[in-house]
Amino acid sequence: MHQEQRQPRILLTGWFSFPDGEATAGDVLALHRVEEVLRRAGLEYDVAWSPRFRPEALHLDAAAHEPYGWLVFVCGPLYGPQIEELHRRFAHCVRIAVGVSVIDPGSAAVTGFDHVIARDAPGAGPALDLAAHAPASPPRPVVGVLLAQGQYEYGQARRHDVVAKEVASWLHGKDCARLELETRLGTHDRRLCATPAQLHSVLVRLDLVVTDRLHGLVLALRAGTPALAVDPVEDGAKVTAQARACDWPALVPAERLDAAELDRWWQWCLTSGRVAARRIRDAFAGGTGRDGAEDLVTVLRQGRAG
Repeated sequence: MHQEQRQPRILLTGWFSFPDGEATAGDVLALHRVEEVLRRAGLEYDVAWSPRFRPEALHLDAAAHEPYGWLVFVCGPLYGPQIEELHRRFAHCVRIAVGVSVIDPGSAAVTGFDHVIARDAPGAGPALDLAAHAPASPPRPVVGVLLAQGQYEYGQARRHDVVAKEVASWLHGKDCARLELETRLGTHDRRLCATPAQLHSVLVRLDLVVTDRLHGLVLALRAGTPALAVDPVEDGAKVTAQARACDWPALVPAERLDAAELDRWWQWCLTSGRVAARRIRDAFAGGTGRDGAEDLVTVLRQGRAG
């Protein structure tokens, strides 16, 4: 009776595997596509990750000592010494490149592979990128982050640096798309919006804003987007005052800043807070609430009369 022959082990690699390489969204989605196809075919595999991107995962140094029979390089351009070194370290494997760009077909980075399944190469028609057919995942919340710098006028009550550090660390653990924003406008800096209307166009498309700025709170609510506001001044200052003026409950004082409190308001903002923010937006548009502008006219008229 013949013993069943075991399928050689497969190691999936890419630019996301190198210590100084990059893990891009496109490359990782291409990897997910390959993983999906291998699972459907009943083939087992491991993935080698960059230690800088995923310190706890399998890395090339450890994988080089394992008995892999196949090495698959997924996505990206085939060029350079890193890929040539991959050929040397895994010379015992059958090496395949899939979904890759071939720039120089005669380079050692390309000729070191036993099979190259290119997405584009000289003299060949293009193939669809692997990321296009990657399995879809549910959308994550898109969160605008508006954190204050400076504001030294608050002196010893100022907690801005601590608040920014703790909020950033907490947000890092959230499965969301973070978008760093700035209320400061600029016409010579491509990172800044040039007009309030441009910033508003961003805010209306967000699921949530996390901010320790007064205008981060007001502009989010004006756009109908819930804001998780943190007052960075001990005992509360203008952010707290404005949250009260707007009748907005999702406010965390600097002295009560912790993950549990942030989590509570995060959940509220992404559920009930959406309706509450739109209600406040409509109230703003309808002119509800005092903002001081009418008082200015009264003072000016009184001054003129005097």
